[in-house]
Amino acid sequence: MNDLALLLTPEGRALLDEVRDTEPARELAVATRLRRDHPAELVSAALGQARLRQRAVAKFGPEDAGRMFFTPNGVEQSTRASVAAYRAGRLKELGVARVADLCCGIGGDAIALARAGIRVLAVDRDPLTAAVARANAEALGLAGLIEVREADVTEVDTAGYDAVFVDPARRGGPSRGAARGASVRGGGRATGGRVFDPEAYSPPLSWAIGTALQAPRAALKIAPGIPHEVVPAAAEAEWISDGGDVKEAVLWFGTGAPGAVRATLLPGPRTLLGRGLPDPGVRPVGRYLYEPDGAVIRAHLVAEVAEEVGGGLLDPTIAYVTTDEARPTPYATGYEITDRLPFNVKKLKALLREREVGTLTVKKRGSAVEPEELRRKVRPQGPNAATVFLTRVAGAPTMLIGRPLG
Repeated sequence: MNDLALLLTPEGRALLDEVRDTEPARELAVATRLRRDHPAELVSAALGQARLRQRAVAKFGPEDAGRMFFTPNGVEQSTRASVAAYRAGRLKELGVARVADLCCGIGGDAIALARAGIRVLAVDRDPLTAAVARANAEALGLAGLIEVREADVTEVDTAGYDAVFVDPARRGGPSRGAARGASVRGGGRATGGRVFDPEAYSPPLSWAIGTALQAPRAALKIAPGIPHEVVPAAAEAEWISDGGDVKEAVLWFGTGAPGAVRATLLPGPRTLLGRGLPDPGVRPVGRYLYEPDGAVIRAHLVAEVAEEVGGGLLDPTIAYVTTDEARPTPYATGYEITDRLPFNVKKLKALLREREVGTLTVKKRGSAVEPEELRRKVRPQGPNAATVFLTRVAGAPTMLIGRPLG
């Protein structure tokens, strides 16, 4: 009997509840105690699953994570619930009622789609991964909307579905939709590194695009670092960040906006649409500096932010926008610049000591200096806070010191 089957028994479910809040430092003592009354294999599976659930809280929240089942790869590769919900909402707005979720993994996206009121066919070719997705649909009361099928996604007939959603595996080694036999215990890490070549995805991006073009509507989740020249002309490209962290890019088909580019920031959502603006020019350092959100930068929409705040670039190769006036925008974080110095650690240390700066935030763009290395050298002390930008201005290494607006 595999680990998941053990955990789905009444004894396994009861044991999962018992070890729910076990701290890592207490695992050995808890395991020793529980093995007096339960099989060692079940105890190990329950403690491993508890560890995975604790890791999954960051993506799924405590309520769902505490009821779901995970594999190490599943936790690593699952979409954050807020991002999945946003995508599901877009599909619902497009009139999608039935979707084929290809490479469904442990079912995170299928859950979001079902909660949006969409019926889902969730497909993964790994038997254990499909079983975990099925267990998660049941655990969250969504089994009536989610059909889980163990199959090779390239052999699934998606005719009759309003849309397809494809999330190809982007890691080497065993991965969702491509691996077999992944454990539901929490002792290991996802194997293999990230895959950057879209044709090395599993299945390849070319197959996913071909499948999308045959469907009325489609959404393909891809790595945010995908080159823009790889995006097909028929697709709308969207880069999504959550809480300031870039999470993914999505190629949308059937939205009526082929060739469109957008950056969406969560929570919100707040969406910046590309208008095909030319690159903003370089201008002297002004009183204010704006750091565009990562999704804006990945979407190549810095020019749209520069126009919105009435600014220009510090350097033609650096995505920092500078202005003389403060103009708030949801698509960039603003700072008031108080000092500009050529790169010089001794001068920075003296200035910070004079200002009694003890909390120093170091940001860099276009600099080889590591933030932690700089902090060690300047040893900030005092009650005040400041932000230092290590960057280039007109090609010259420069330090800009300031503080966040508002």
